[in-house]
Amino acid sequence: MSAFRMILSRLAFSIFTTLCGAFFALPMLWLLLAPFNARGTLAVEIPRPFTLENFERVFANTFAMRALLNSLILAGGTMITVTLVATLAAYALSRAEVPYYDLLTYGLILFSSVVTGTAAMVPIFLLANALGLVDTYLGVIMVFTGGLLPTAIFILRDFVEGLPRSYEESAMVSGASPWQMVRDVVMPLLRPGMMVVGIWTFVQVWGAFLVPFVLLRTPERMPAAIAIYSFYTEAGTPILTLTSAYALLYAIPVLALYLFVNARYGFRFFGGIKR
Repeated sequence: MSAFRMILSRLAFSIFTTLCGAFFALPMLWLLLAPFNARGTLAVEIPRPFTLENFERVFANTFAMRALLNSLILAGGTMITVTLVATLAAYALSRAEVPYYDLLTYGLILFSSVVTGTAAMVPIFLLANALGLVDTYLGVIMVFTGGLLPTAIFILRDFVEGLPRSYEESAMVSGASPWQMVRDVVMPLLRPGMMVVGIWTFVQVWGAFLVPFVLLRTPERMPAAIAIYSFYTEAGTPILTLTSAYALLYAIPVLALYLFVNARYGFRFFGGIKR
């Protein structure tokens, strides 16, 4: 009887997980099929007839295609800045004797939830305007960096604390300078954590709407998250054939970044310990 109940519970769990998986997979399936459909519909169906006209019309929209490049600039710039600064800051905070270290870390994370929030956009805009950073890539990158950096430091802290200090001591005994030790010993060992932070930062900026919408004014600098509205009608209704095609193009860079990092680096290391 107990074996029958176990089989029944496993069957019920399998059915439940299958339904949940199907629930989340259907939008992805629609995103893969809808761009090739000649008629706009929310139904998941095989395109009949199959067409590439939607992509031709999207590529003809120079504003939208330029916006993809702008998103790459903003997301890539923020990713590099946050990853490098967070790596150095996490290492310094982990190795230095900082009073109330844990309290400081959690305070930074709590503060980061306010920096890029809606309530903070007015003072952020005023500060950016005073510094002459409105309608510039640098201004948007700095705002994103300020909001994402505390969480990035928190993520990398665990990787840094997993590094044996003997590695650094050996490098110092061999005559390495502090910068050489960080560059040649610490950073290569922190590569998995840096990749995690880099991908996370890229995704956060890639899909962001509010900060670029507030700080950018020139259409030529608008990112894809804003440019997608150029495929809406004057009444605010999305043109499904074009928005789905643009959304698919919009998703490709993030997917390509993940596949590249996973294929190039993988997760063969954790912290400073080789597995």
